[in-house]
Amino acid sequence: MSEAFGPGSALPDIAMTSPDGSTVKPSDFAGRKLVLFFYPKDDTPGCTTENKDFSALTGEFAAAGTALLGVSKDPPKKHMKFIEKHALTAPLASDGEEGGLSDALGIWTEKSMYGRTYMGMERTTYLVGADGKIAQVWSKVKVKGHAEEVLAAARAL
Repeated sequence: MSEAFGPGSALPDIAMTSPDGSTVKPSDFAGRKLVLFFYPKDDTPGCTTENKDFSALTGEFAAAGTALLGVSKDPPKKHMKFIEKHALTAPLASDGEEGGLSDALGIWTEKSMYGRTYMGMERTTYLVGADGKIAQVWSKVKVKGHAEEVLAAARAL
């Protein structure tokens, strides 16, 4: 994670694409708290669990005045299938453009598995205050219990 985007700094206002093809960007949520959870790939075990966990708490986040947005590099059509397959209620966005939000935040990064290096999303969550400033960052997220932990932080903000 780039230290330039820690607590107290403004989130870059870079547009992403919703599953329906419309544009969504952080400033669309101005005046509300926002949880942006970045995950590697639709329909993989950890990412599916994380999306289901956030979806299960959508109402609780809304009651805490907090919007949710799950973000990966997957294309909008793939997001649509993922949402339908798992009945997800947490909104998703595609950050597929080169120089997109995950690039600006430094979380689209070089990873390595089985001796092979590749570019991938570092599972990271940002809690953004109603003022558009980052309140808290979770890096290299472990999925189990994460959505509940973020909800508690959102309620406390």
